[in-house]
Amino acid sequence: MPPRNTSPITTALVGINVAVFAAMTLTGASPVEPTTAQLLKWGANWGPLSLGLQPWRMLTSNYVHVGILHIGLNMWCLWNLGFLAERIFDPWTYVLTYTACGLAGSIASLWLHPMTPGAGASGAIFGLAGALIAALYLGHLPIPPGAIRSTLRSLVAFAGYNLFFGAVSPHIDNSAHIGGLVCGLAVGALLAKHLMAPPEVRKMWRGITFIATAVVLLVLFEMVRHANAVPLPPATQSSLVTYSVRASSSSSSLSVSTACPRTAKVNL
Repeated sequence: MPPRNTSPITTALVGINVAVFAAMTLTGASPVEPTTAQLLKWGANWGPLSLGLQPWRMLTSNYVHVGILHIGLNMWCLWNLGFLAERIFDPWTYVLTYTACGLAGSIASLWLHPMTPGAGASGAIFGLAGALIAALYLGHLPIPPGAIRSTLRSLVAFAGYNLFFGAVSPHIDNSAHIGGLVCGLAVGALLAKHLMAPPEVRKMWRGITFIATAVVLLVLFEMVRHANAVPLPPATQSSLVTYSVRASSSSSSLSVSTACPRTAKVNL
């Protein structure tokens, strides 16, 4: 009898990211340094489109990566964090937290860098780290205190190291990291006290938490769109817009020190 997959959500998320990257490469994108046009074709986040008629890019950009090194680092981080998350959160909480934090990272990026294309899973990954930090610190989980302290130290070190790395590197969109992390901390804090509650209580509180999160994200998106929505540059209006519209353009003691960059900043 084959061993049961104990991390199905993480496996699925990694699989989706790898499948998108493989499809990009097989259809002509460079596996090392894809062009801006190729990234936008596959759904990268970019203000003139995301704040215009294609807001879905805030979600799809979380599954698009800027080369083999970029996806390799991010998937390594996701695999380690996801392994822990699947032992603390139920599947729906995990998926909704990951998605909400990815969207929060995209919104933060559109706020601070609306004219810089962005792609990568690390906003969602930072959010997952934030949710785990809040859940372990505030929740009453049946985990030995020593293991909780050790894991919290590793999670905080992971977030701190990667935020520092993002701050000193001109090619990393640290705003997406911060947006995802703040969202994850908030979601984790709201859910923490109810993680060990009866199923019906957990389900009710999960619904309240993510409805509230969706409302906050929608309000933030509208604020960013009002502040930063810009028309497409003339040089790209005829070709890019037409093309884009048509194409739809670890264990209980976690130890991760690898940088998880969102994107190399590619300027149009």
